Amino acid sequence: QGGSRTGRELWRAQQDLPRGGKGKGPERIPLSVERTKGSEILFGVAPCWLALAQARRALFRLFLKEPRGGSVPPVRAELALQAAARGVPVLHVPGRALDTMCRGRPHQGVCLEAAPLPFKSLRDAEEPLQGDGGRGNRQLLWLVLERIQDPMNLGALLRCAYFLGVDRVVATHSNSCPLTPIVSKASAGAVEVFDVYGTDDLQGFLKAKRAEGWEVVGTVSRPEDVEDVPVISCSEFRWDKPLIVVIGSEGEGLSLETQLQCQRMLAIPPGRALHPGIDSLNVSVAAGILLHSICSQKRRHGD
Repeated sequence: QGGSRTGRELWRAQQDLPRGGKGKGPERIPLSVERTKGSEILFGVAPCWLALAQARRALFRLFLKEPRGGSVPPVRAELALQAAARGVPVLHVPGRALDTMCRGRPHQGVCLEAAPLPFKSLRDAEEPLQGDGGRGNRQLLWLVLERIQDPMNLGALLRCAYFLGVDRVVATHSNSCPLTPIVSKASAGAVEVFDVYGTDDLQGFLKAKRAEGWEVVGTVSRPEDVEDVPVISCSEFRWDKPLIVVIGSEGEGLSLETQLQCQRMLAIPPGRALHPGIDSLNVSVAAGILLHSICSQKRRHGD
């Protein structure tokens, strides 16, 4: 009770709210907490837990929902211990304050104030990949994302890539979603442990990787829309060299300039004749199918 009361007093002091519990009418809405300049609010157990565990970004304050009846749920108690070990202040605040912090998104009683997580530089990506895990260059796999704008899709793509064993993810800086708290939540926190690189020159990057001996394959939902690049079913593709899979934006797919840097295009064959208007898959679902089809070859080869 004492720790909870102290946290409540700190929160009220930040808000300059009256201490009395019997005001006229309902409590004021919205409730807000003054933020550290330049910070953002991670929300949800997995993103906050992994951000604290990895400490890849500056961490300012952990906000936990006030416990009812004095008992703190075990997960939140563990988070508080983890934050304390990192020297991160822990505040217990009303649930409505957390709602306001993350703008009504599902926070599971946990928010973490932290610095934004930027894309990493591609210059830092080259050296660690040589002979990754003793495998040499044969089975390396990178996922490249061109103009993915929806943070939920980006998060789901990163979660798939991490789960299926992709070595690196590269995203275009231009017209792409940054690594926001929504991305972290949608990725189930994968963005907190998995490097995401950025590029301003996608075509130049792909051209350079081809010159190094990598195979570059694009993805397409409607094979009839592709010209000058061979299109094959993902089930026919054979992975036998370092590989880059390029995924395009949600509505338009890959740009023509990027298509022309691809040696082949992969398509997912549908299981039925499709009605116009529902003749494609969500980008993260399509990526999951394609990546699983490719990565399962590695497992069959005993890698």
